[in-house]
Amino acid sequence: MFHDEAKIYVKSGDGGDGMISFRREKYVSMGGPDGGDGGDGGSIIFVVNPKINSLFTFHRQVHFRADNGKHGGRKKQTGATGETLRLEVPAGTIIREAESGDLLADLVRVGDEFVAVRGGRGGHGNTRFADSTHRAPQVADRGEPGQEMWLNLELKLIADVGLVGLPNAGKSTLLSAISSARPKVAAYPFTTLAPNLGVVEIGEERVVFADIPGLIEGASQGIGLGHGFLRHIERTRVLVHLVDGSAAEPLEDWAKINQELALYDVKLEDKPQLVVLTKMDLNDAEAWEPLVAEEVKKRGYDFHSISSVTQTGLREMLFKVQKMLAEALPIEEVLDEDEDIVIRPEVDEDLFTIEEVDDGWRVRGVRIERIASMTYWEFDATVLRFQRILDGMGITAALEKAGAEAGDTVYIGDEVLEWQDERY
Repeated sequence: MFHDEAKIYVKSGDGGDGMISFRREKYVSMGGPDGGDGGDGGSIIFVVNPKINSLFTFHRQVHFRADNGKHGGRKKQTGATGETLRLEVPAGTIIREAESGDLLADLVRVGDEFVAVRGGRGGHGNTRFADSTHRAPQVADRGEPGQEMWLNLELKLIADVGLVGLPNAGKSTLLSAISSARPKVAAYPFTTLAPNLGVVEIGEERVVFADIPGLIEGASQGIGLGHGFLRHIERTRVLVHLVDGSAAEPLEDWAKINQELALYDVKLEDKPQLVVLTKMDLNDAEAWEPLVAEEVKKRGYDFHSISSVTQTGLREMLFKVQKMLAEALPIEEVLDEDEDIVIRPEVDEDLFTIEEVDDGWRVRGVRIERIASMTYWEFDATVLRFQRILDGMGITAALEKAGAEAGDTVYIGDEVLEWQDERY
């Protein structure tokens, strides 16, 4: 089964804790600091693998976690870094934050990478805090927690040629006739319920064809297979529009699909299109051929007729496709019309907000929440350091201005603190 959508959970590794430690050395205050830093947690990175063409892997496994960093040790030993987890996806994968739907990345080229969740920074050991006035600091950082989120993955196939048309127009039969792909073929609508890819050799060139499942009137509004497969047409360079020669009104069928393509994305109207009348082994198709050819050419499109069953006209059709590809936009320019590879907006980490809640105050901000999570609350020296950071960032003054009073509860990230006149 073809999988072109998935919802997964990702969590990067936590950073290792920095250590508070003192070496034993005569005549040195408290032995001198020698606590090592914690190792960074592993990140989770998506990378394009050209050998993959579906999101099947992410239906077998939904939860992905990178390794945590190791804690710092004595004698200034730094903890080991957590191993980064690299998840391979097909070209054309779009990554969105599941909760908000925000677009995070659009991976379209071989080698594209996206860091979805970055590993937590390892905490500093007390050696880092030693200076000329604090020679024996009892201060260190805990490791930064890793990031976690649910992501929606969506695949837009990248192919040279997209085969489009009404159900049972002969797309799968054509693909099986010109390539080694073996899609399901039968004489009833919606035989193809998932896109099929086939590689066709035309002379010395290898061309990728995508058999897009049959569209119906109203597909641009989601009727039938709708949006589920229209999106796969966007990243093709040339469209081969198959029209059933045995249909009652082939020209009306052709017009219906063109209308749905334009309603879905107006840019699809400008995509090069070869109109192919199929099933020329049938009498009805032979009768329709002159009229269809005349009308199609009158509207400025190339025309060809074939029979996939008898192989009639296939070779000539492929050479026409090759010529159209030579004149079409290169795949790089087709992809450049889409969103940037990564468009996650940059965030000012120093920004914060203060909100009054039922039982106290909630302080939100990337940097202050990270610092709170990395603070050793059991040591007075680290608590005083946290207070100085609150003062320096302006959070103390902002809380006082908002009306915080002694005894009020203040929430920062997962930490629950009590506001005091003499501060924390």
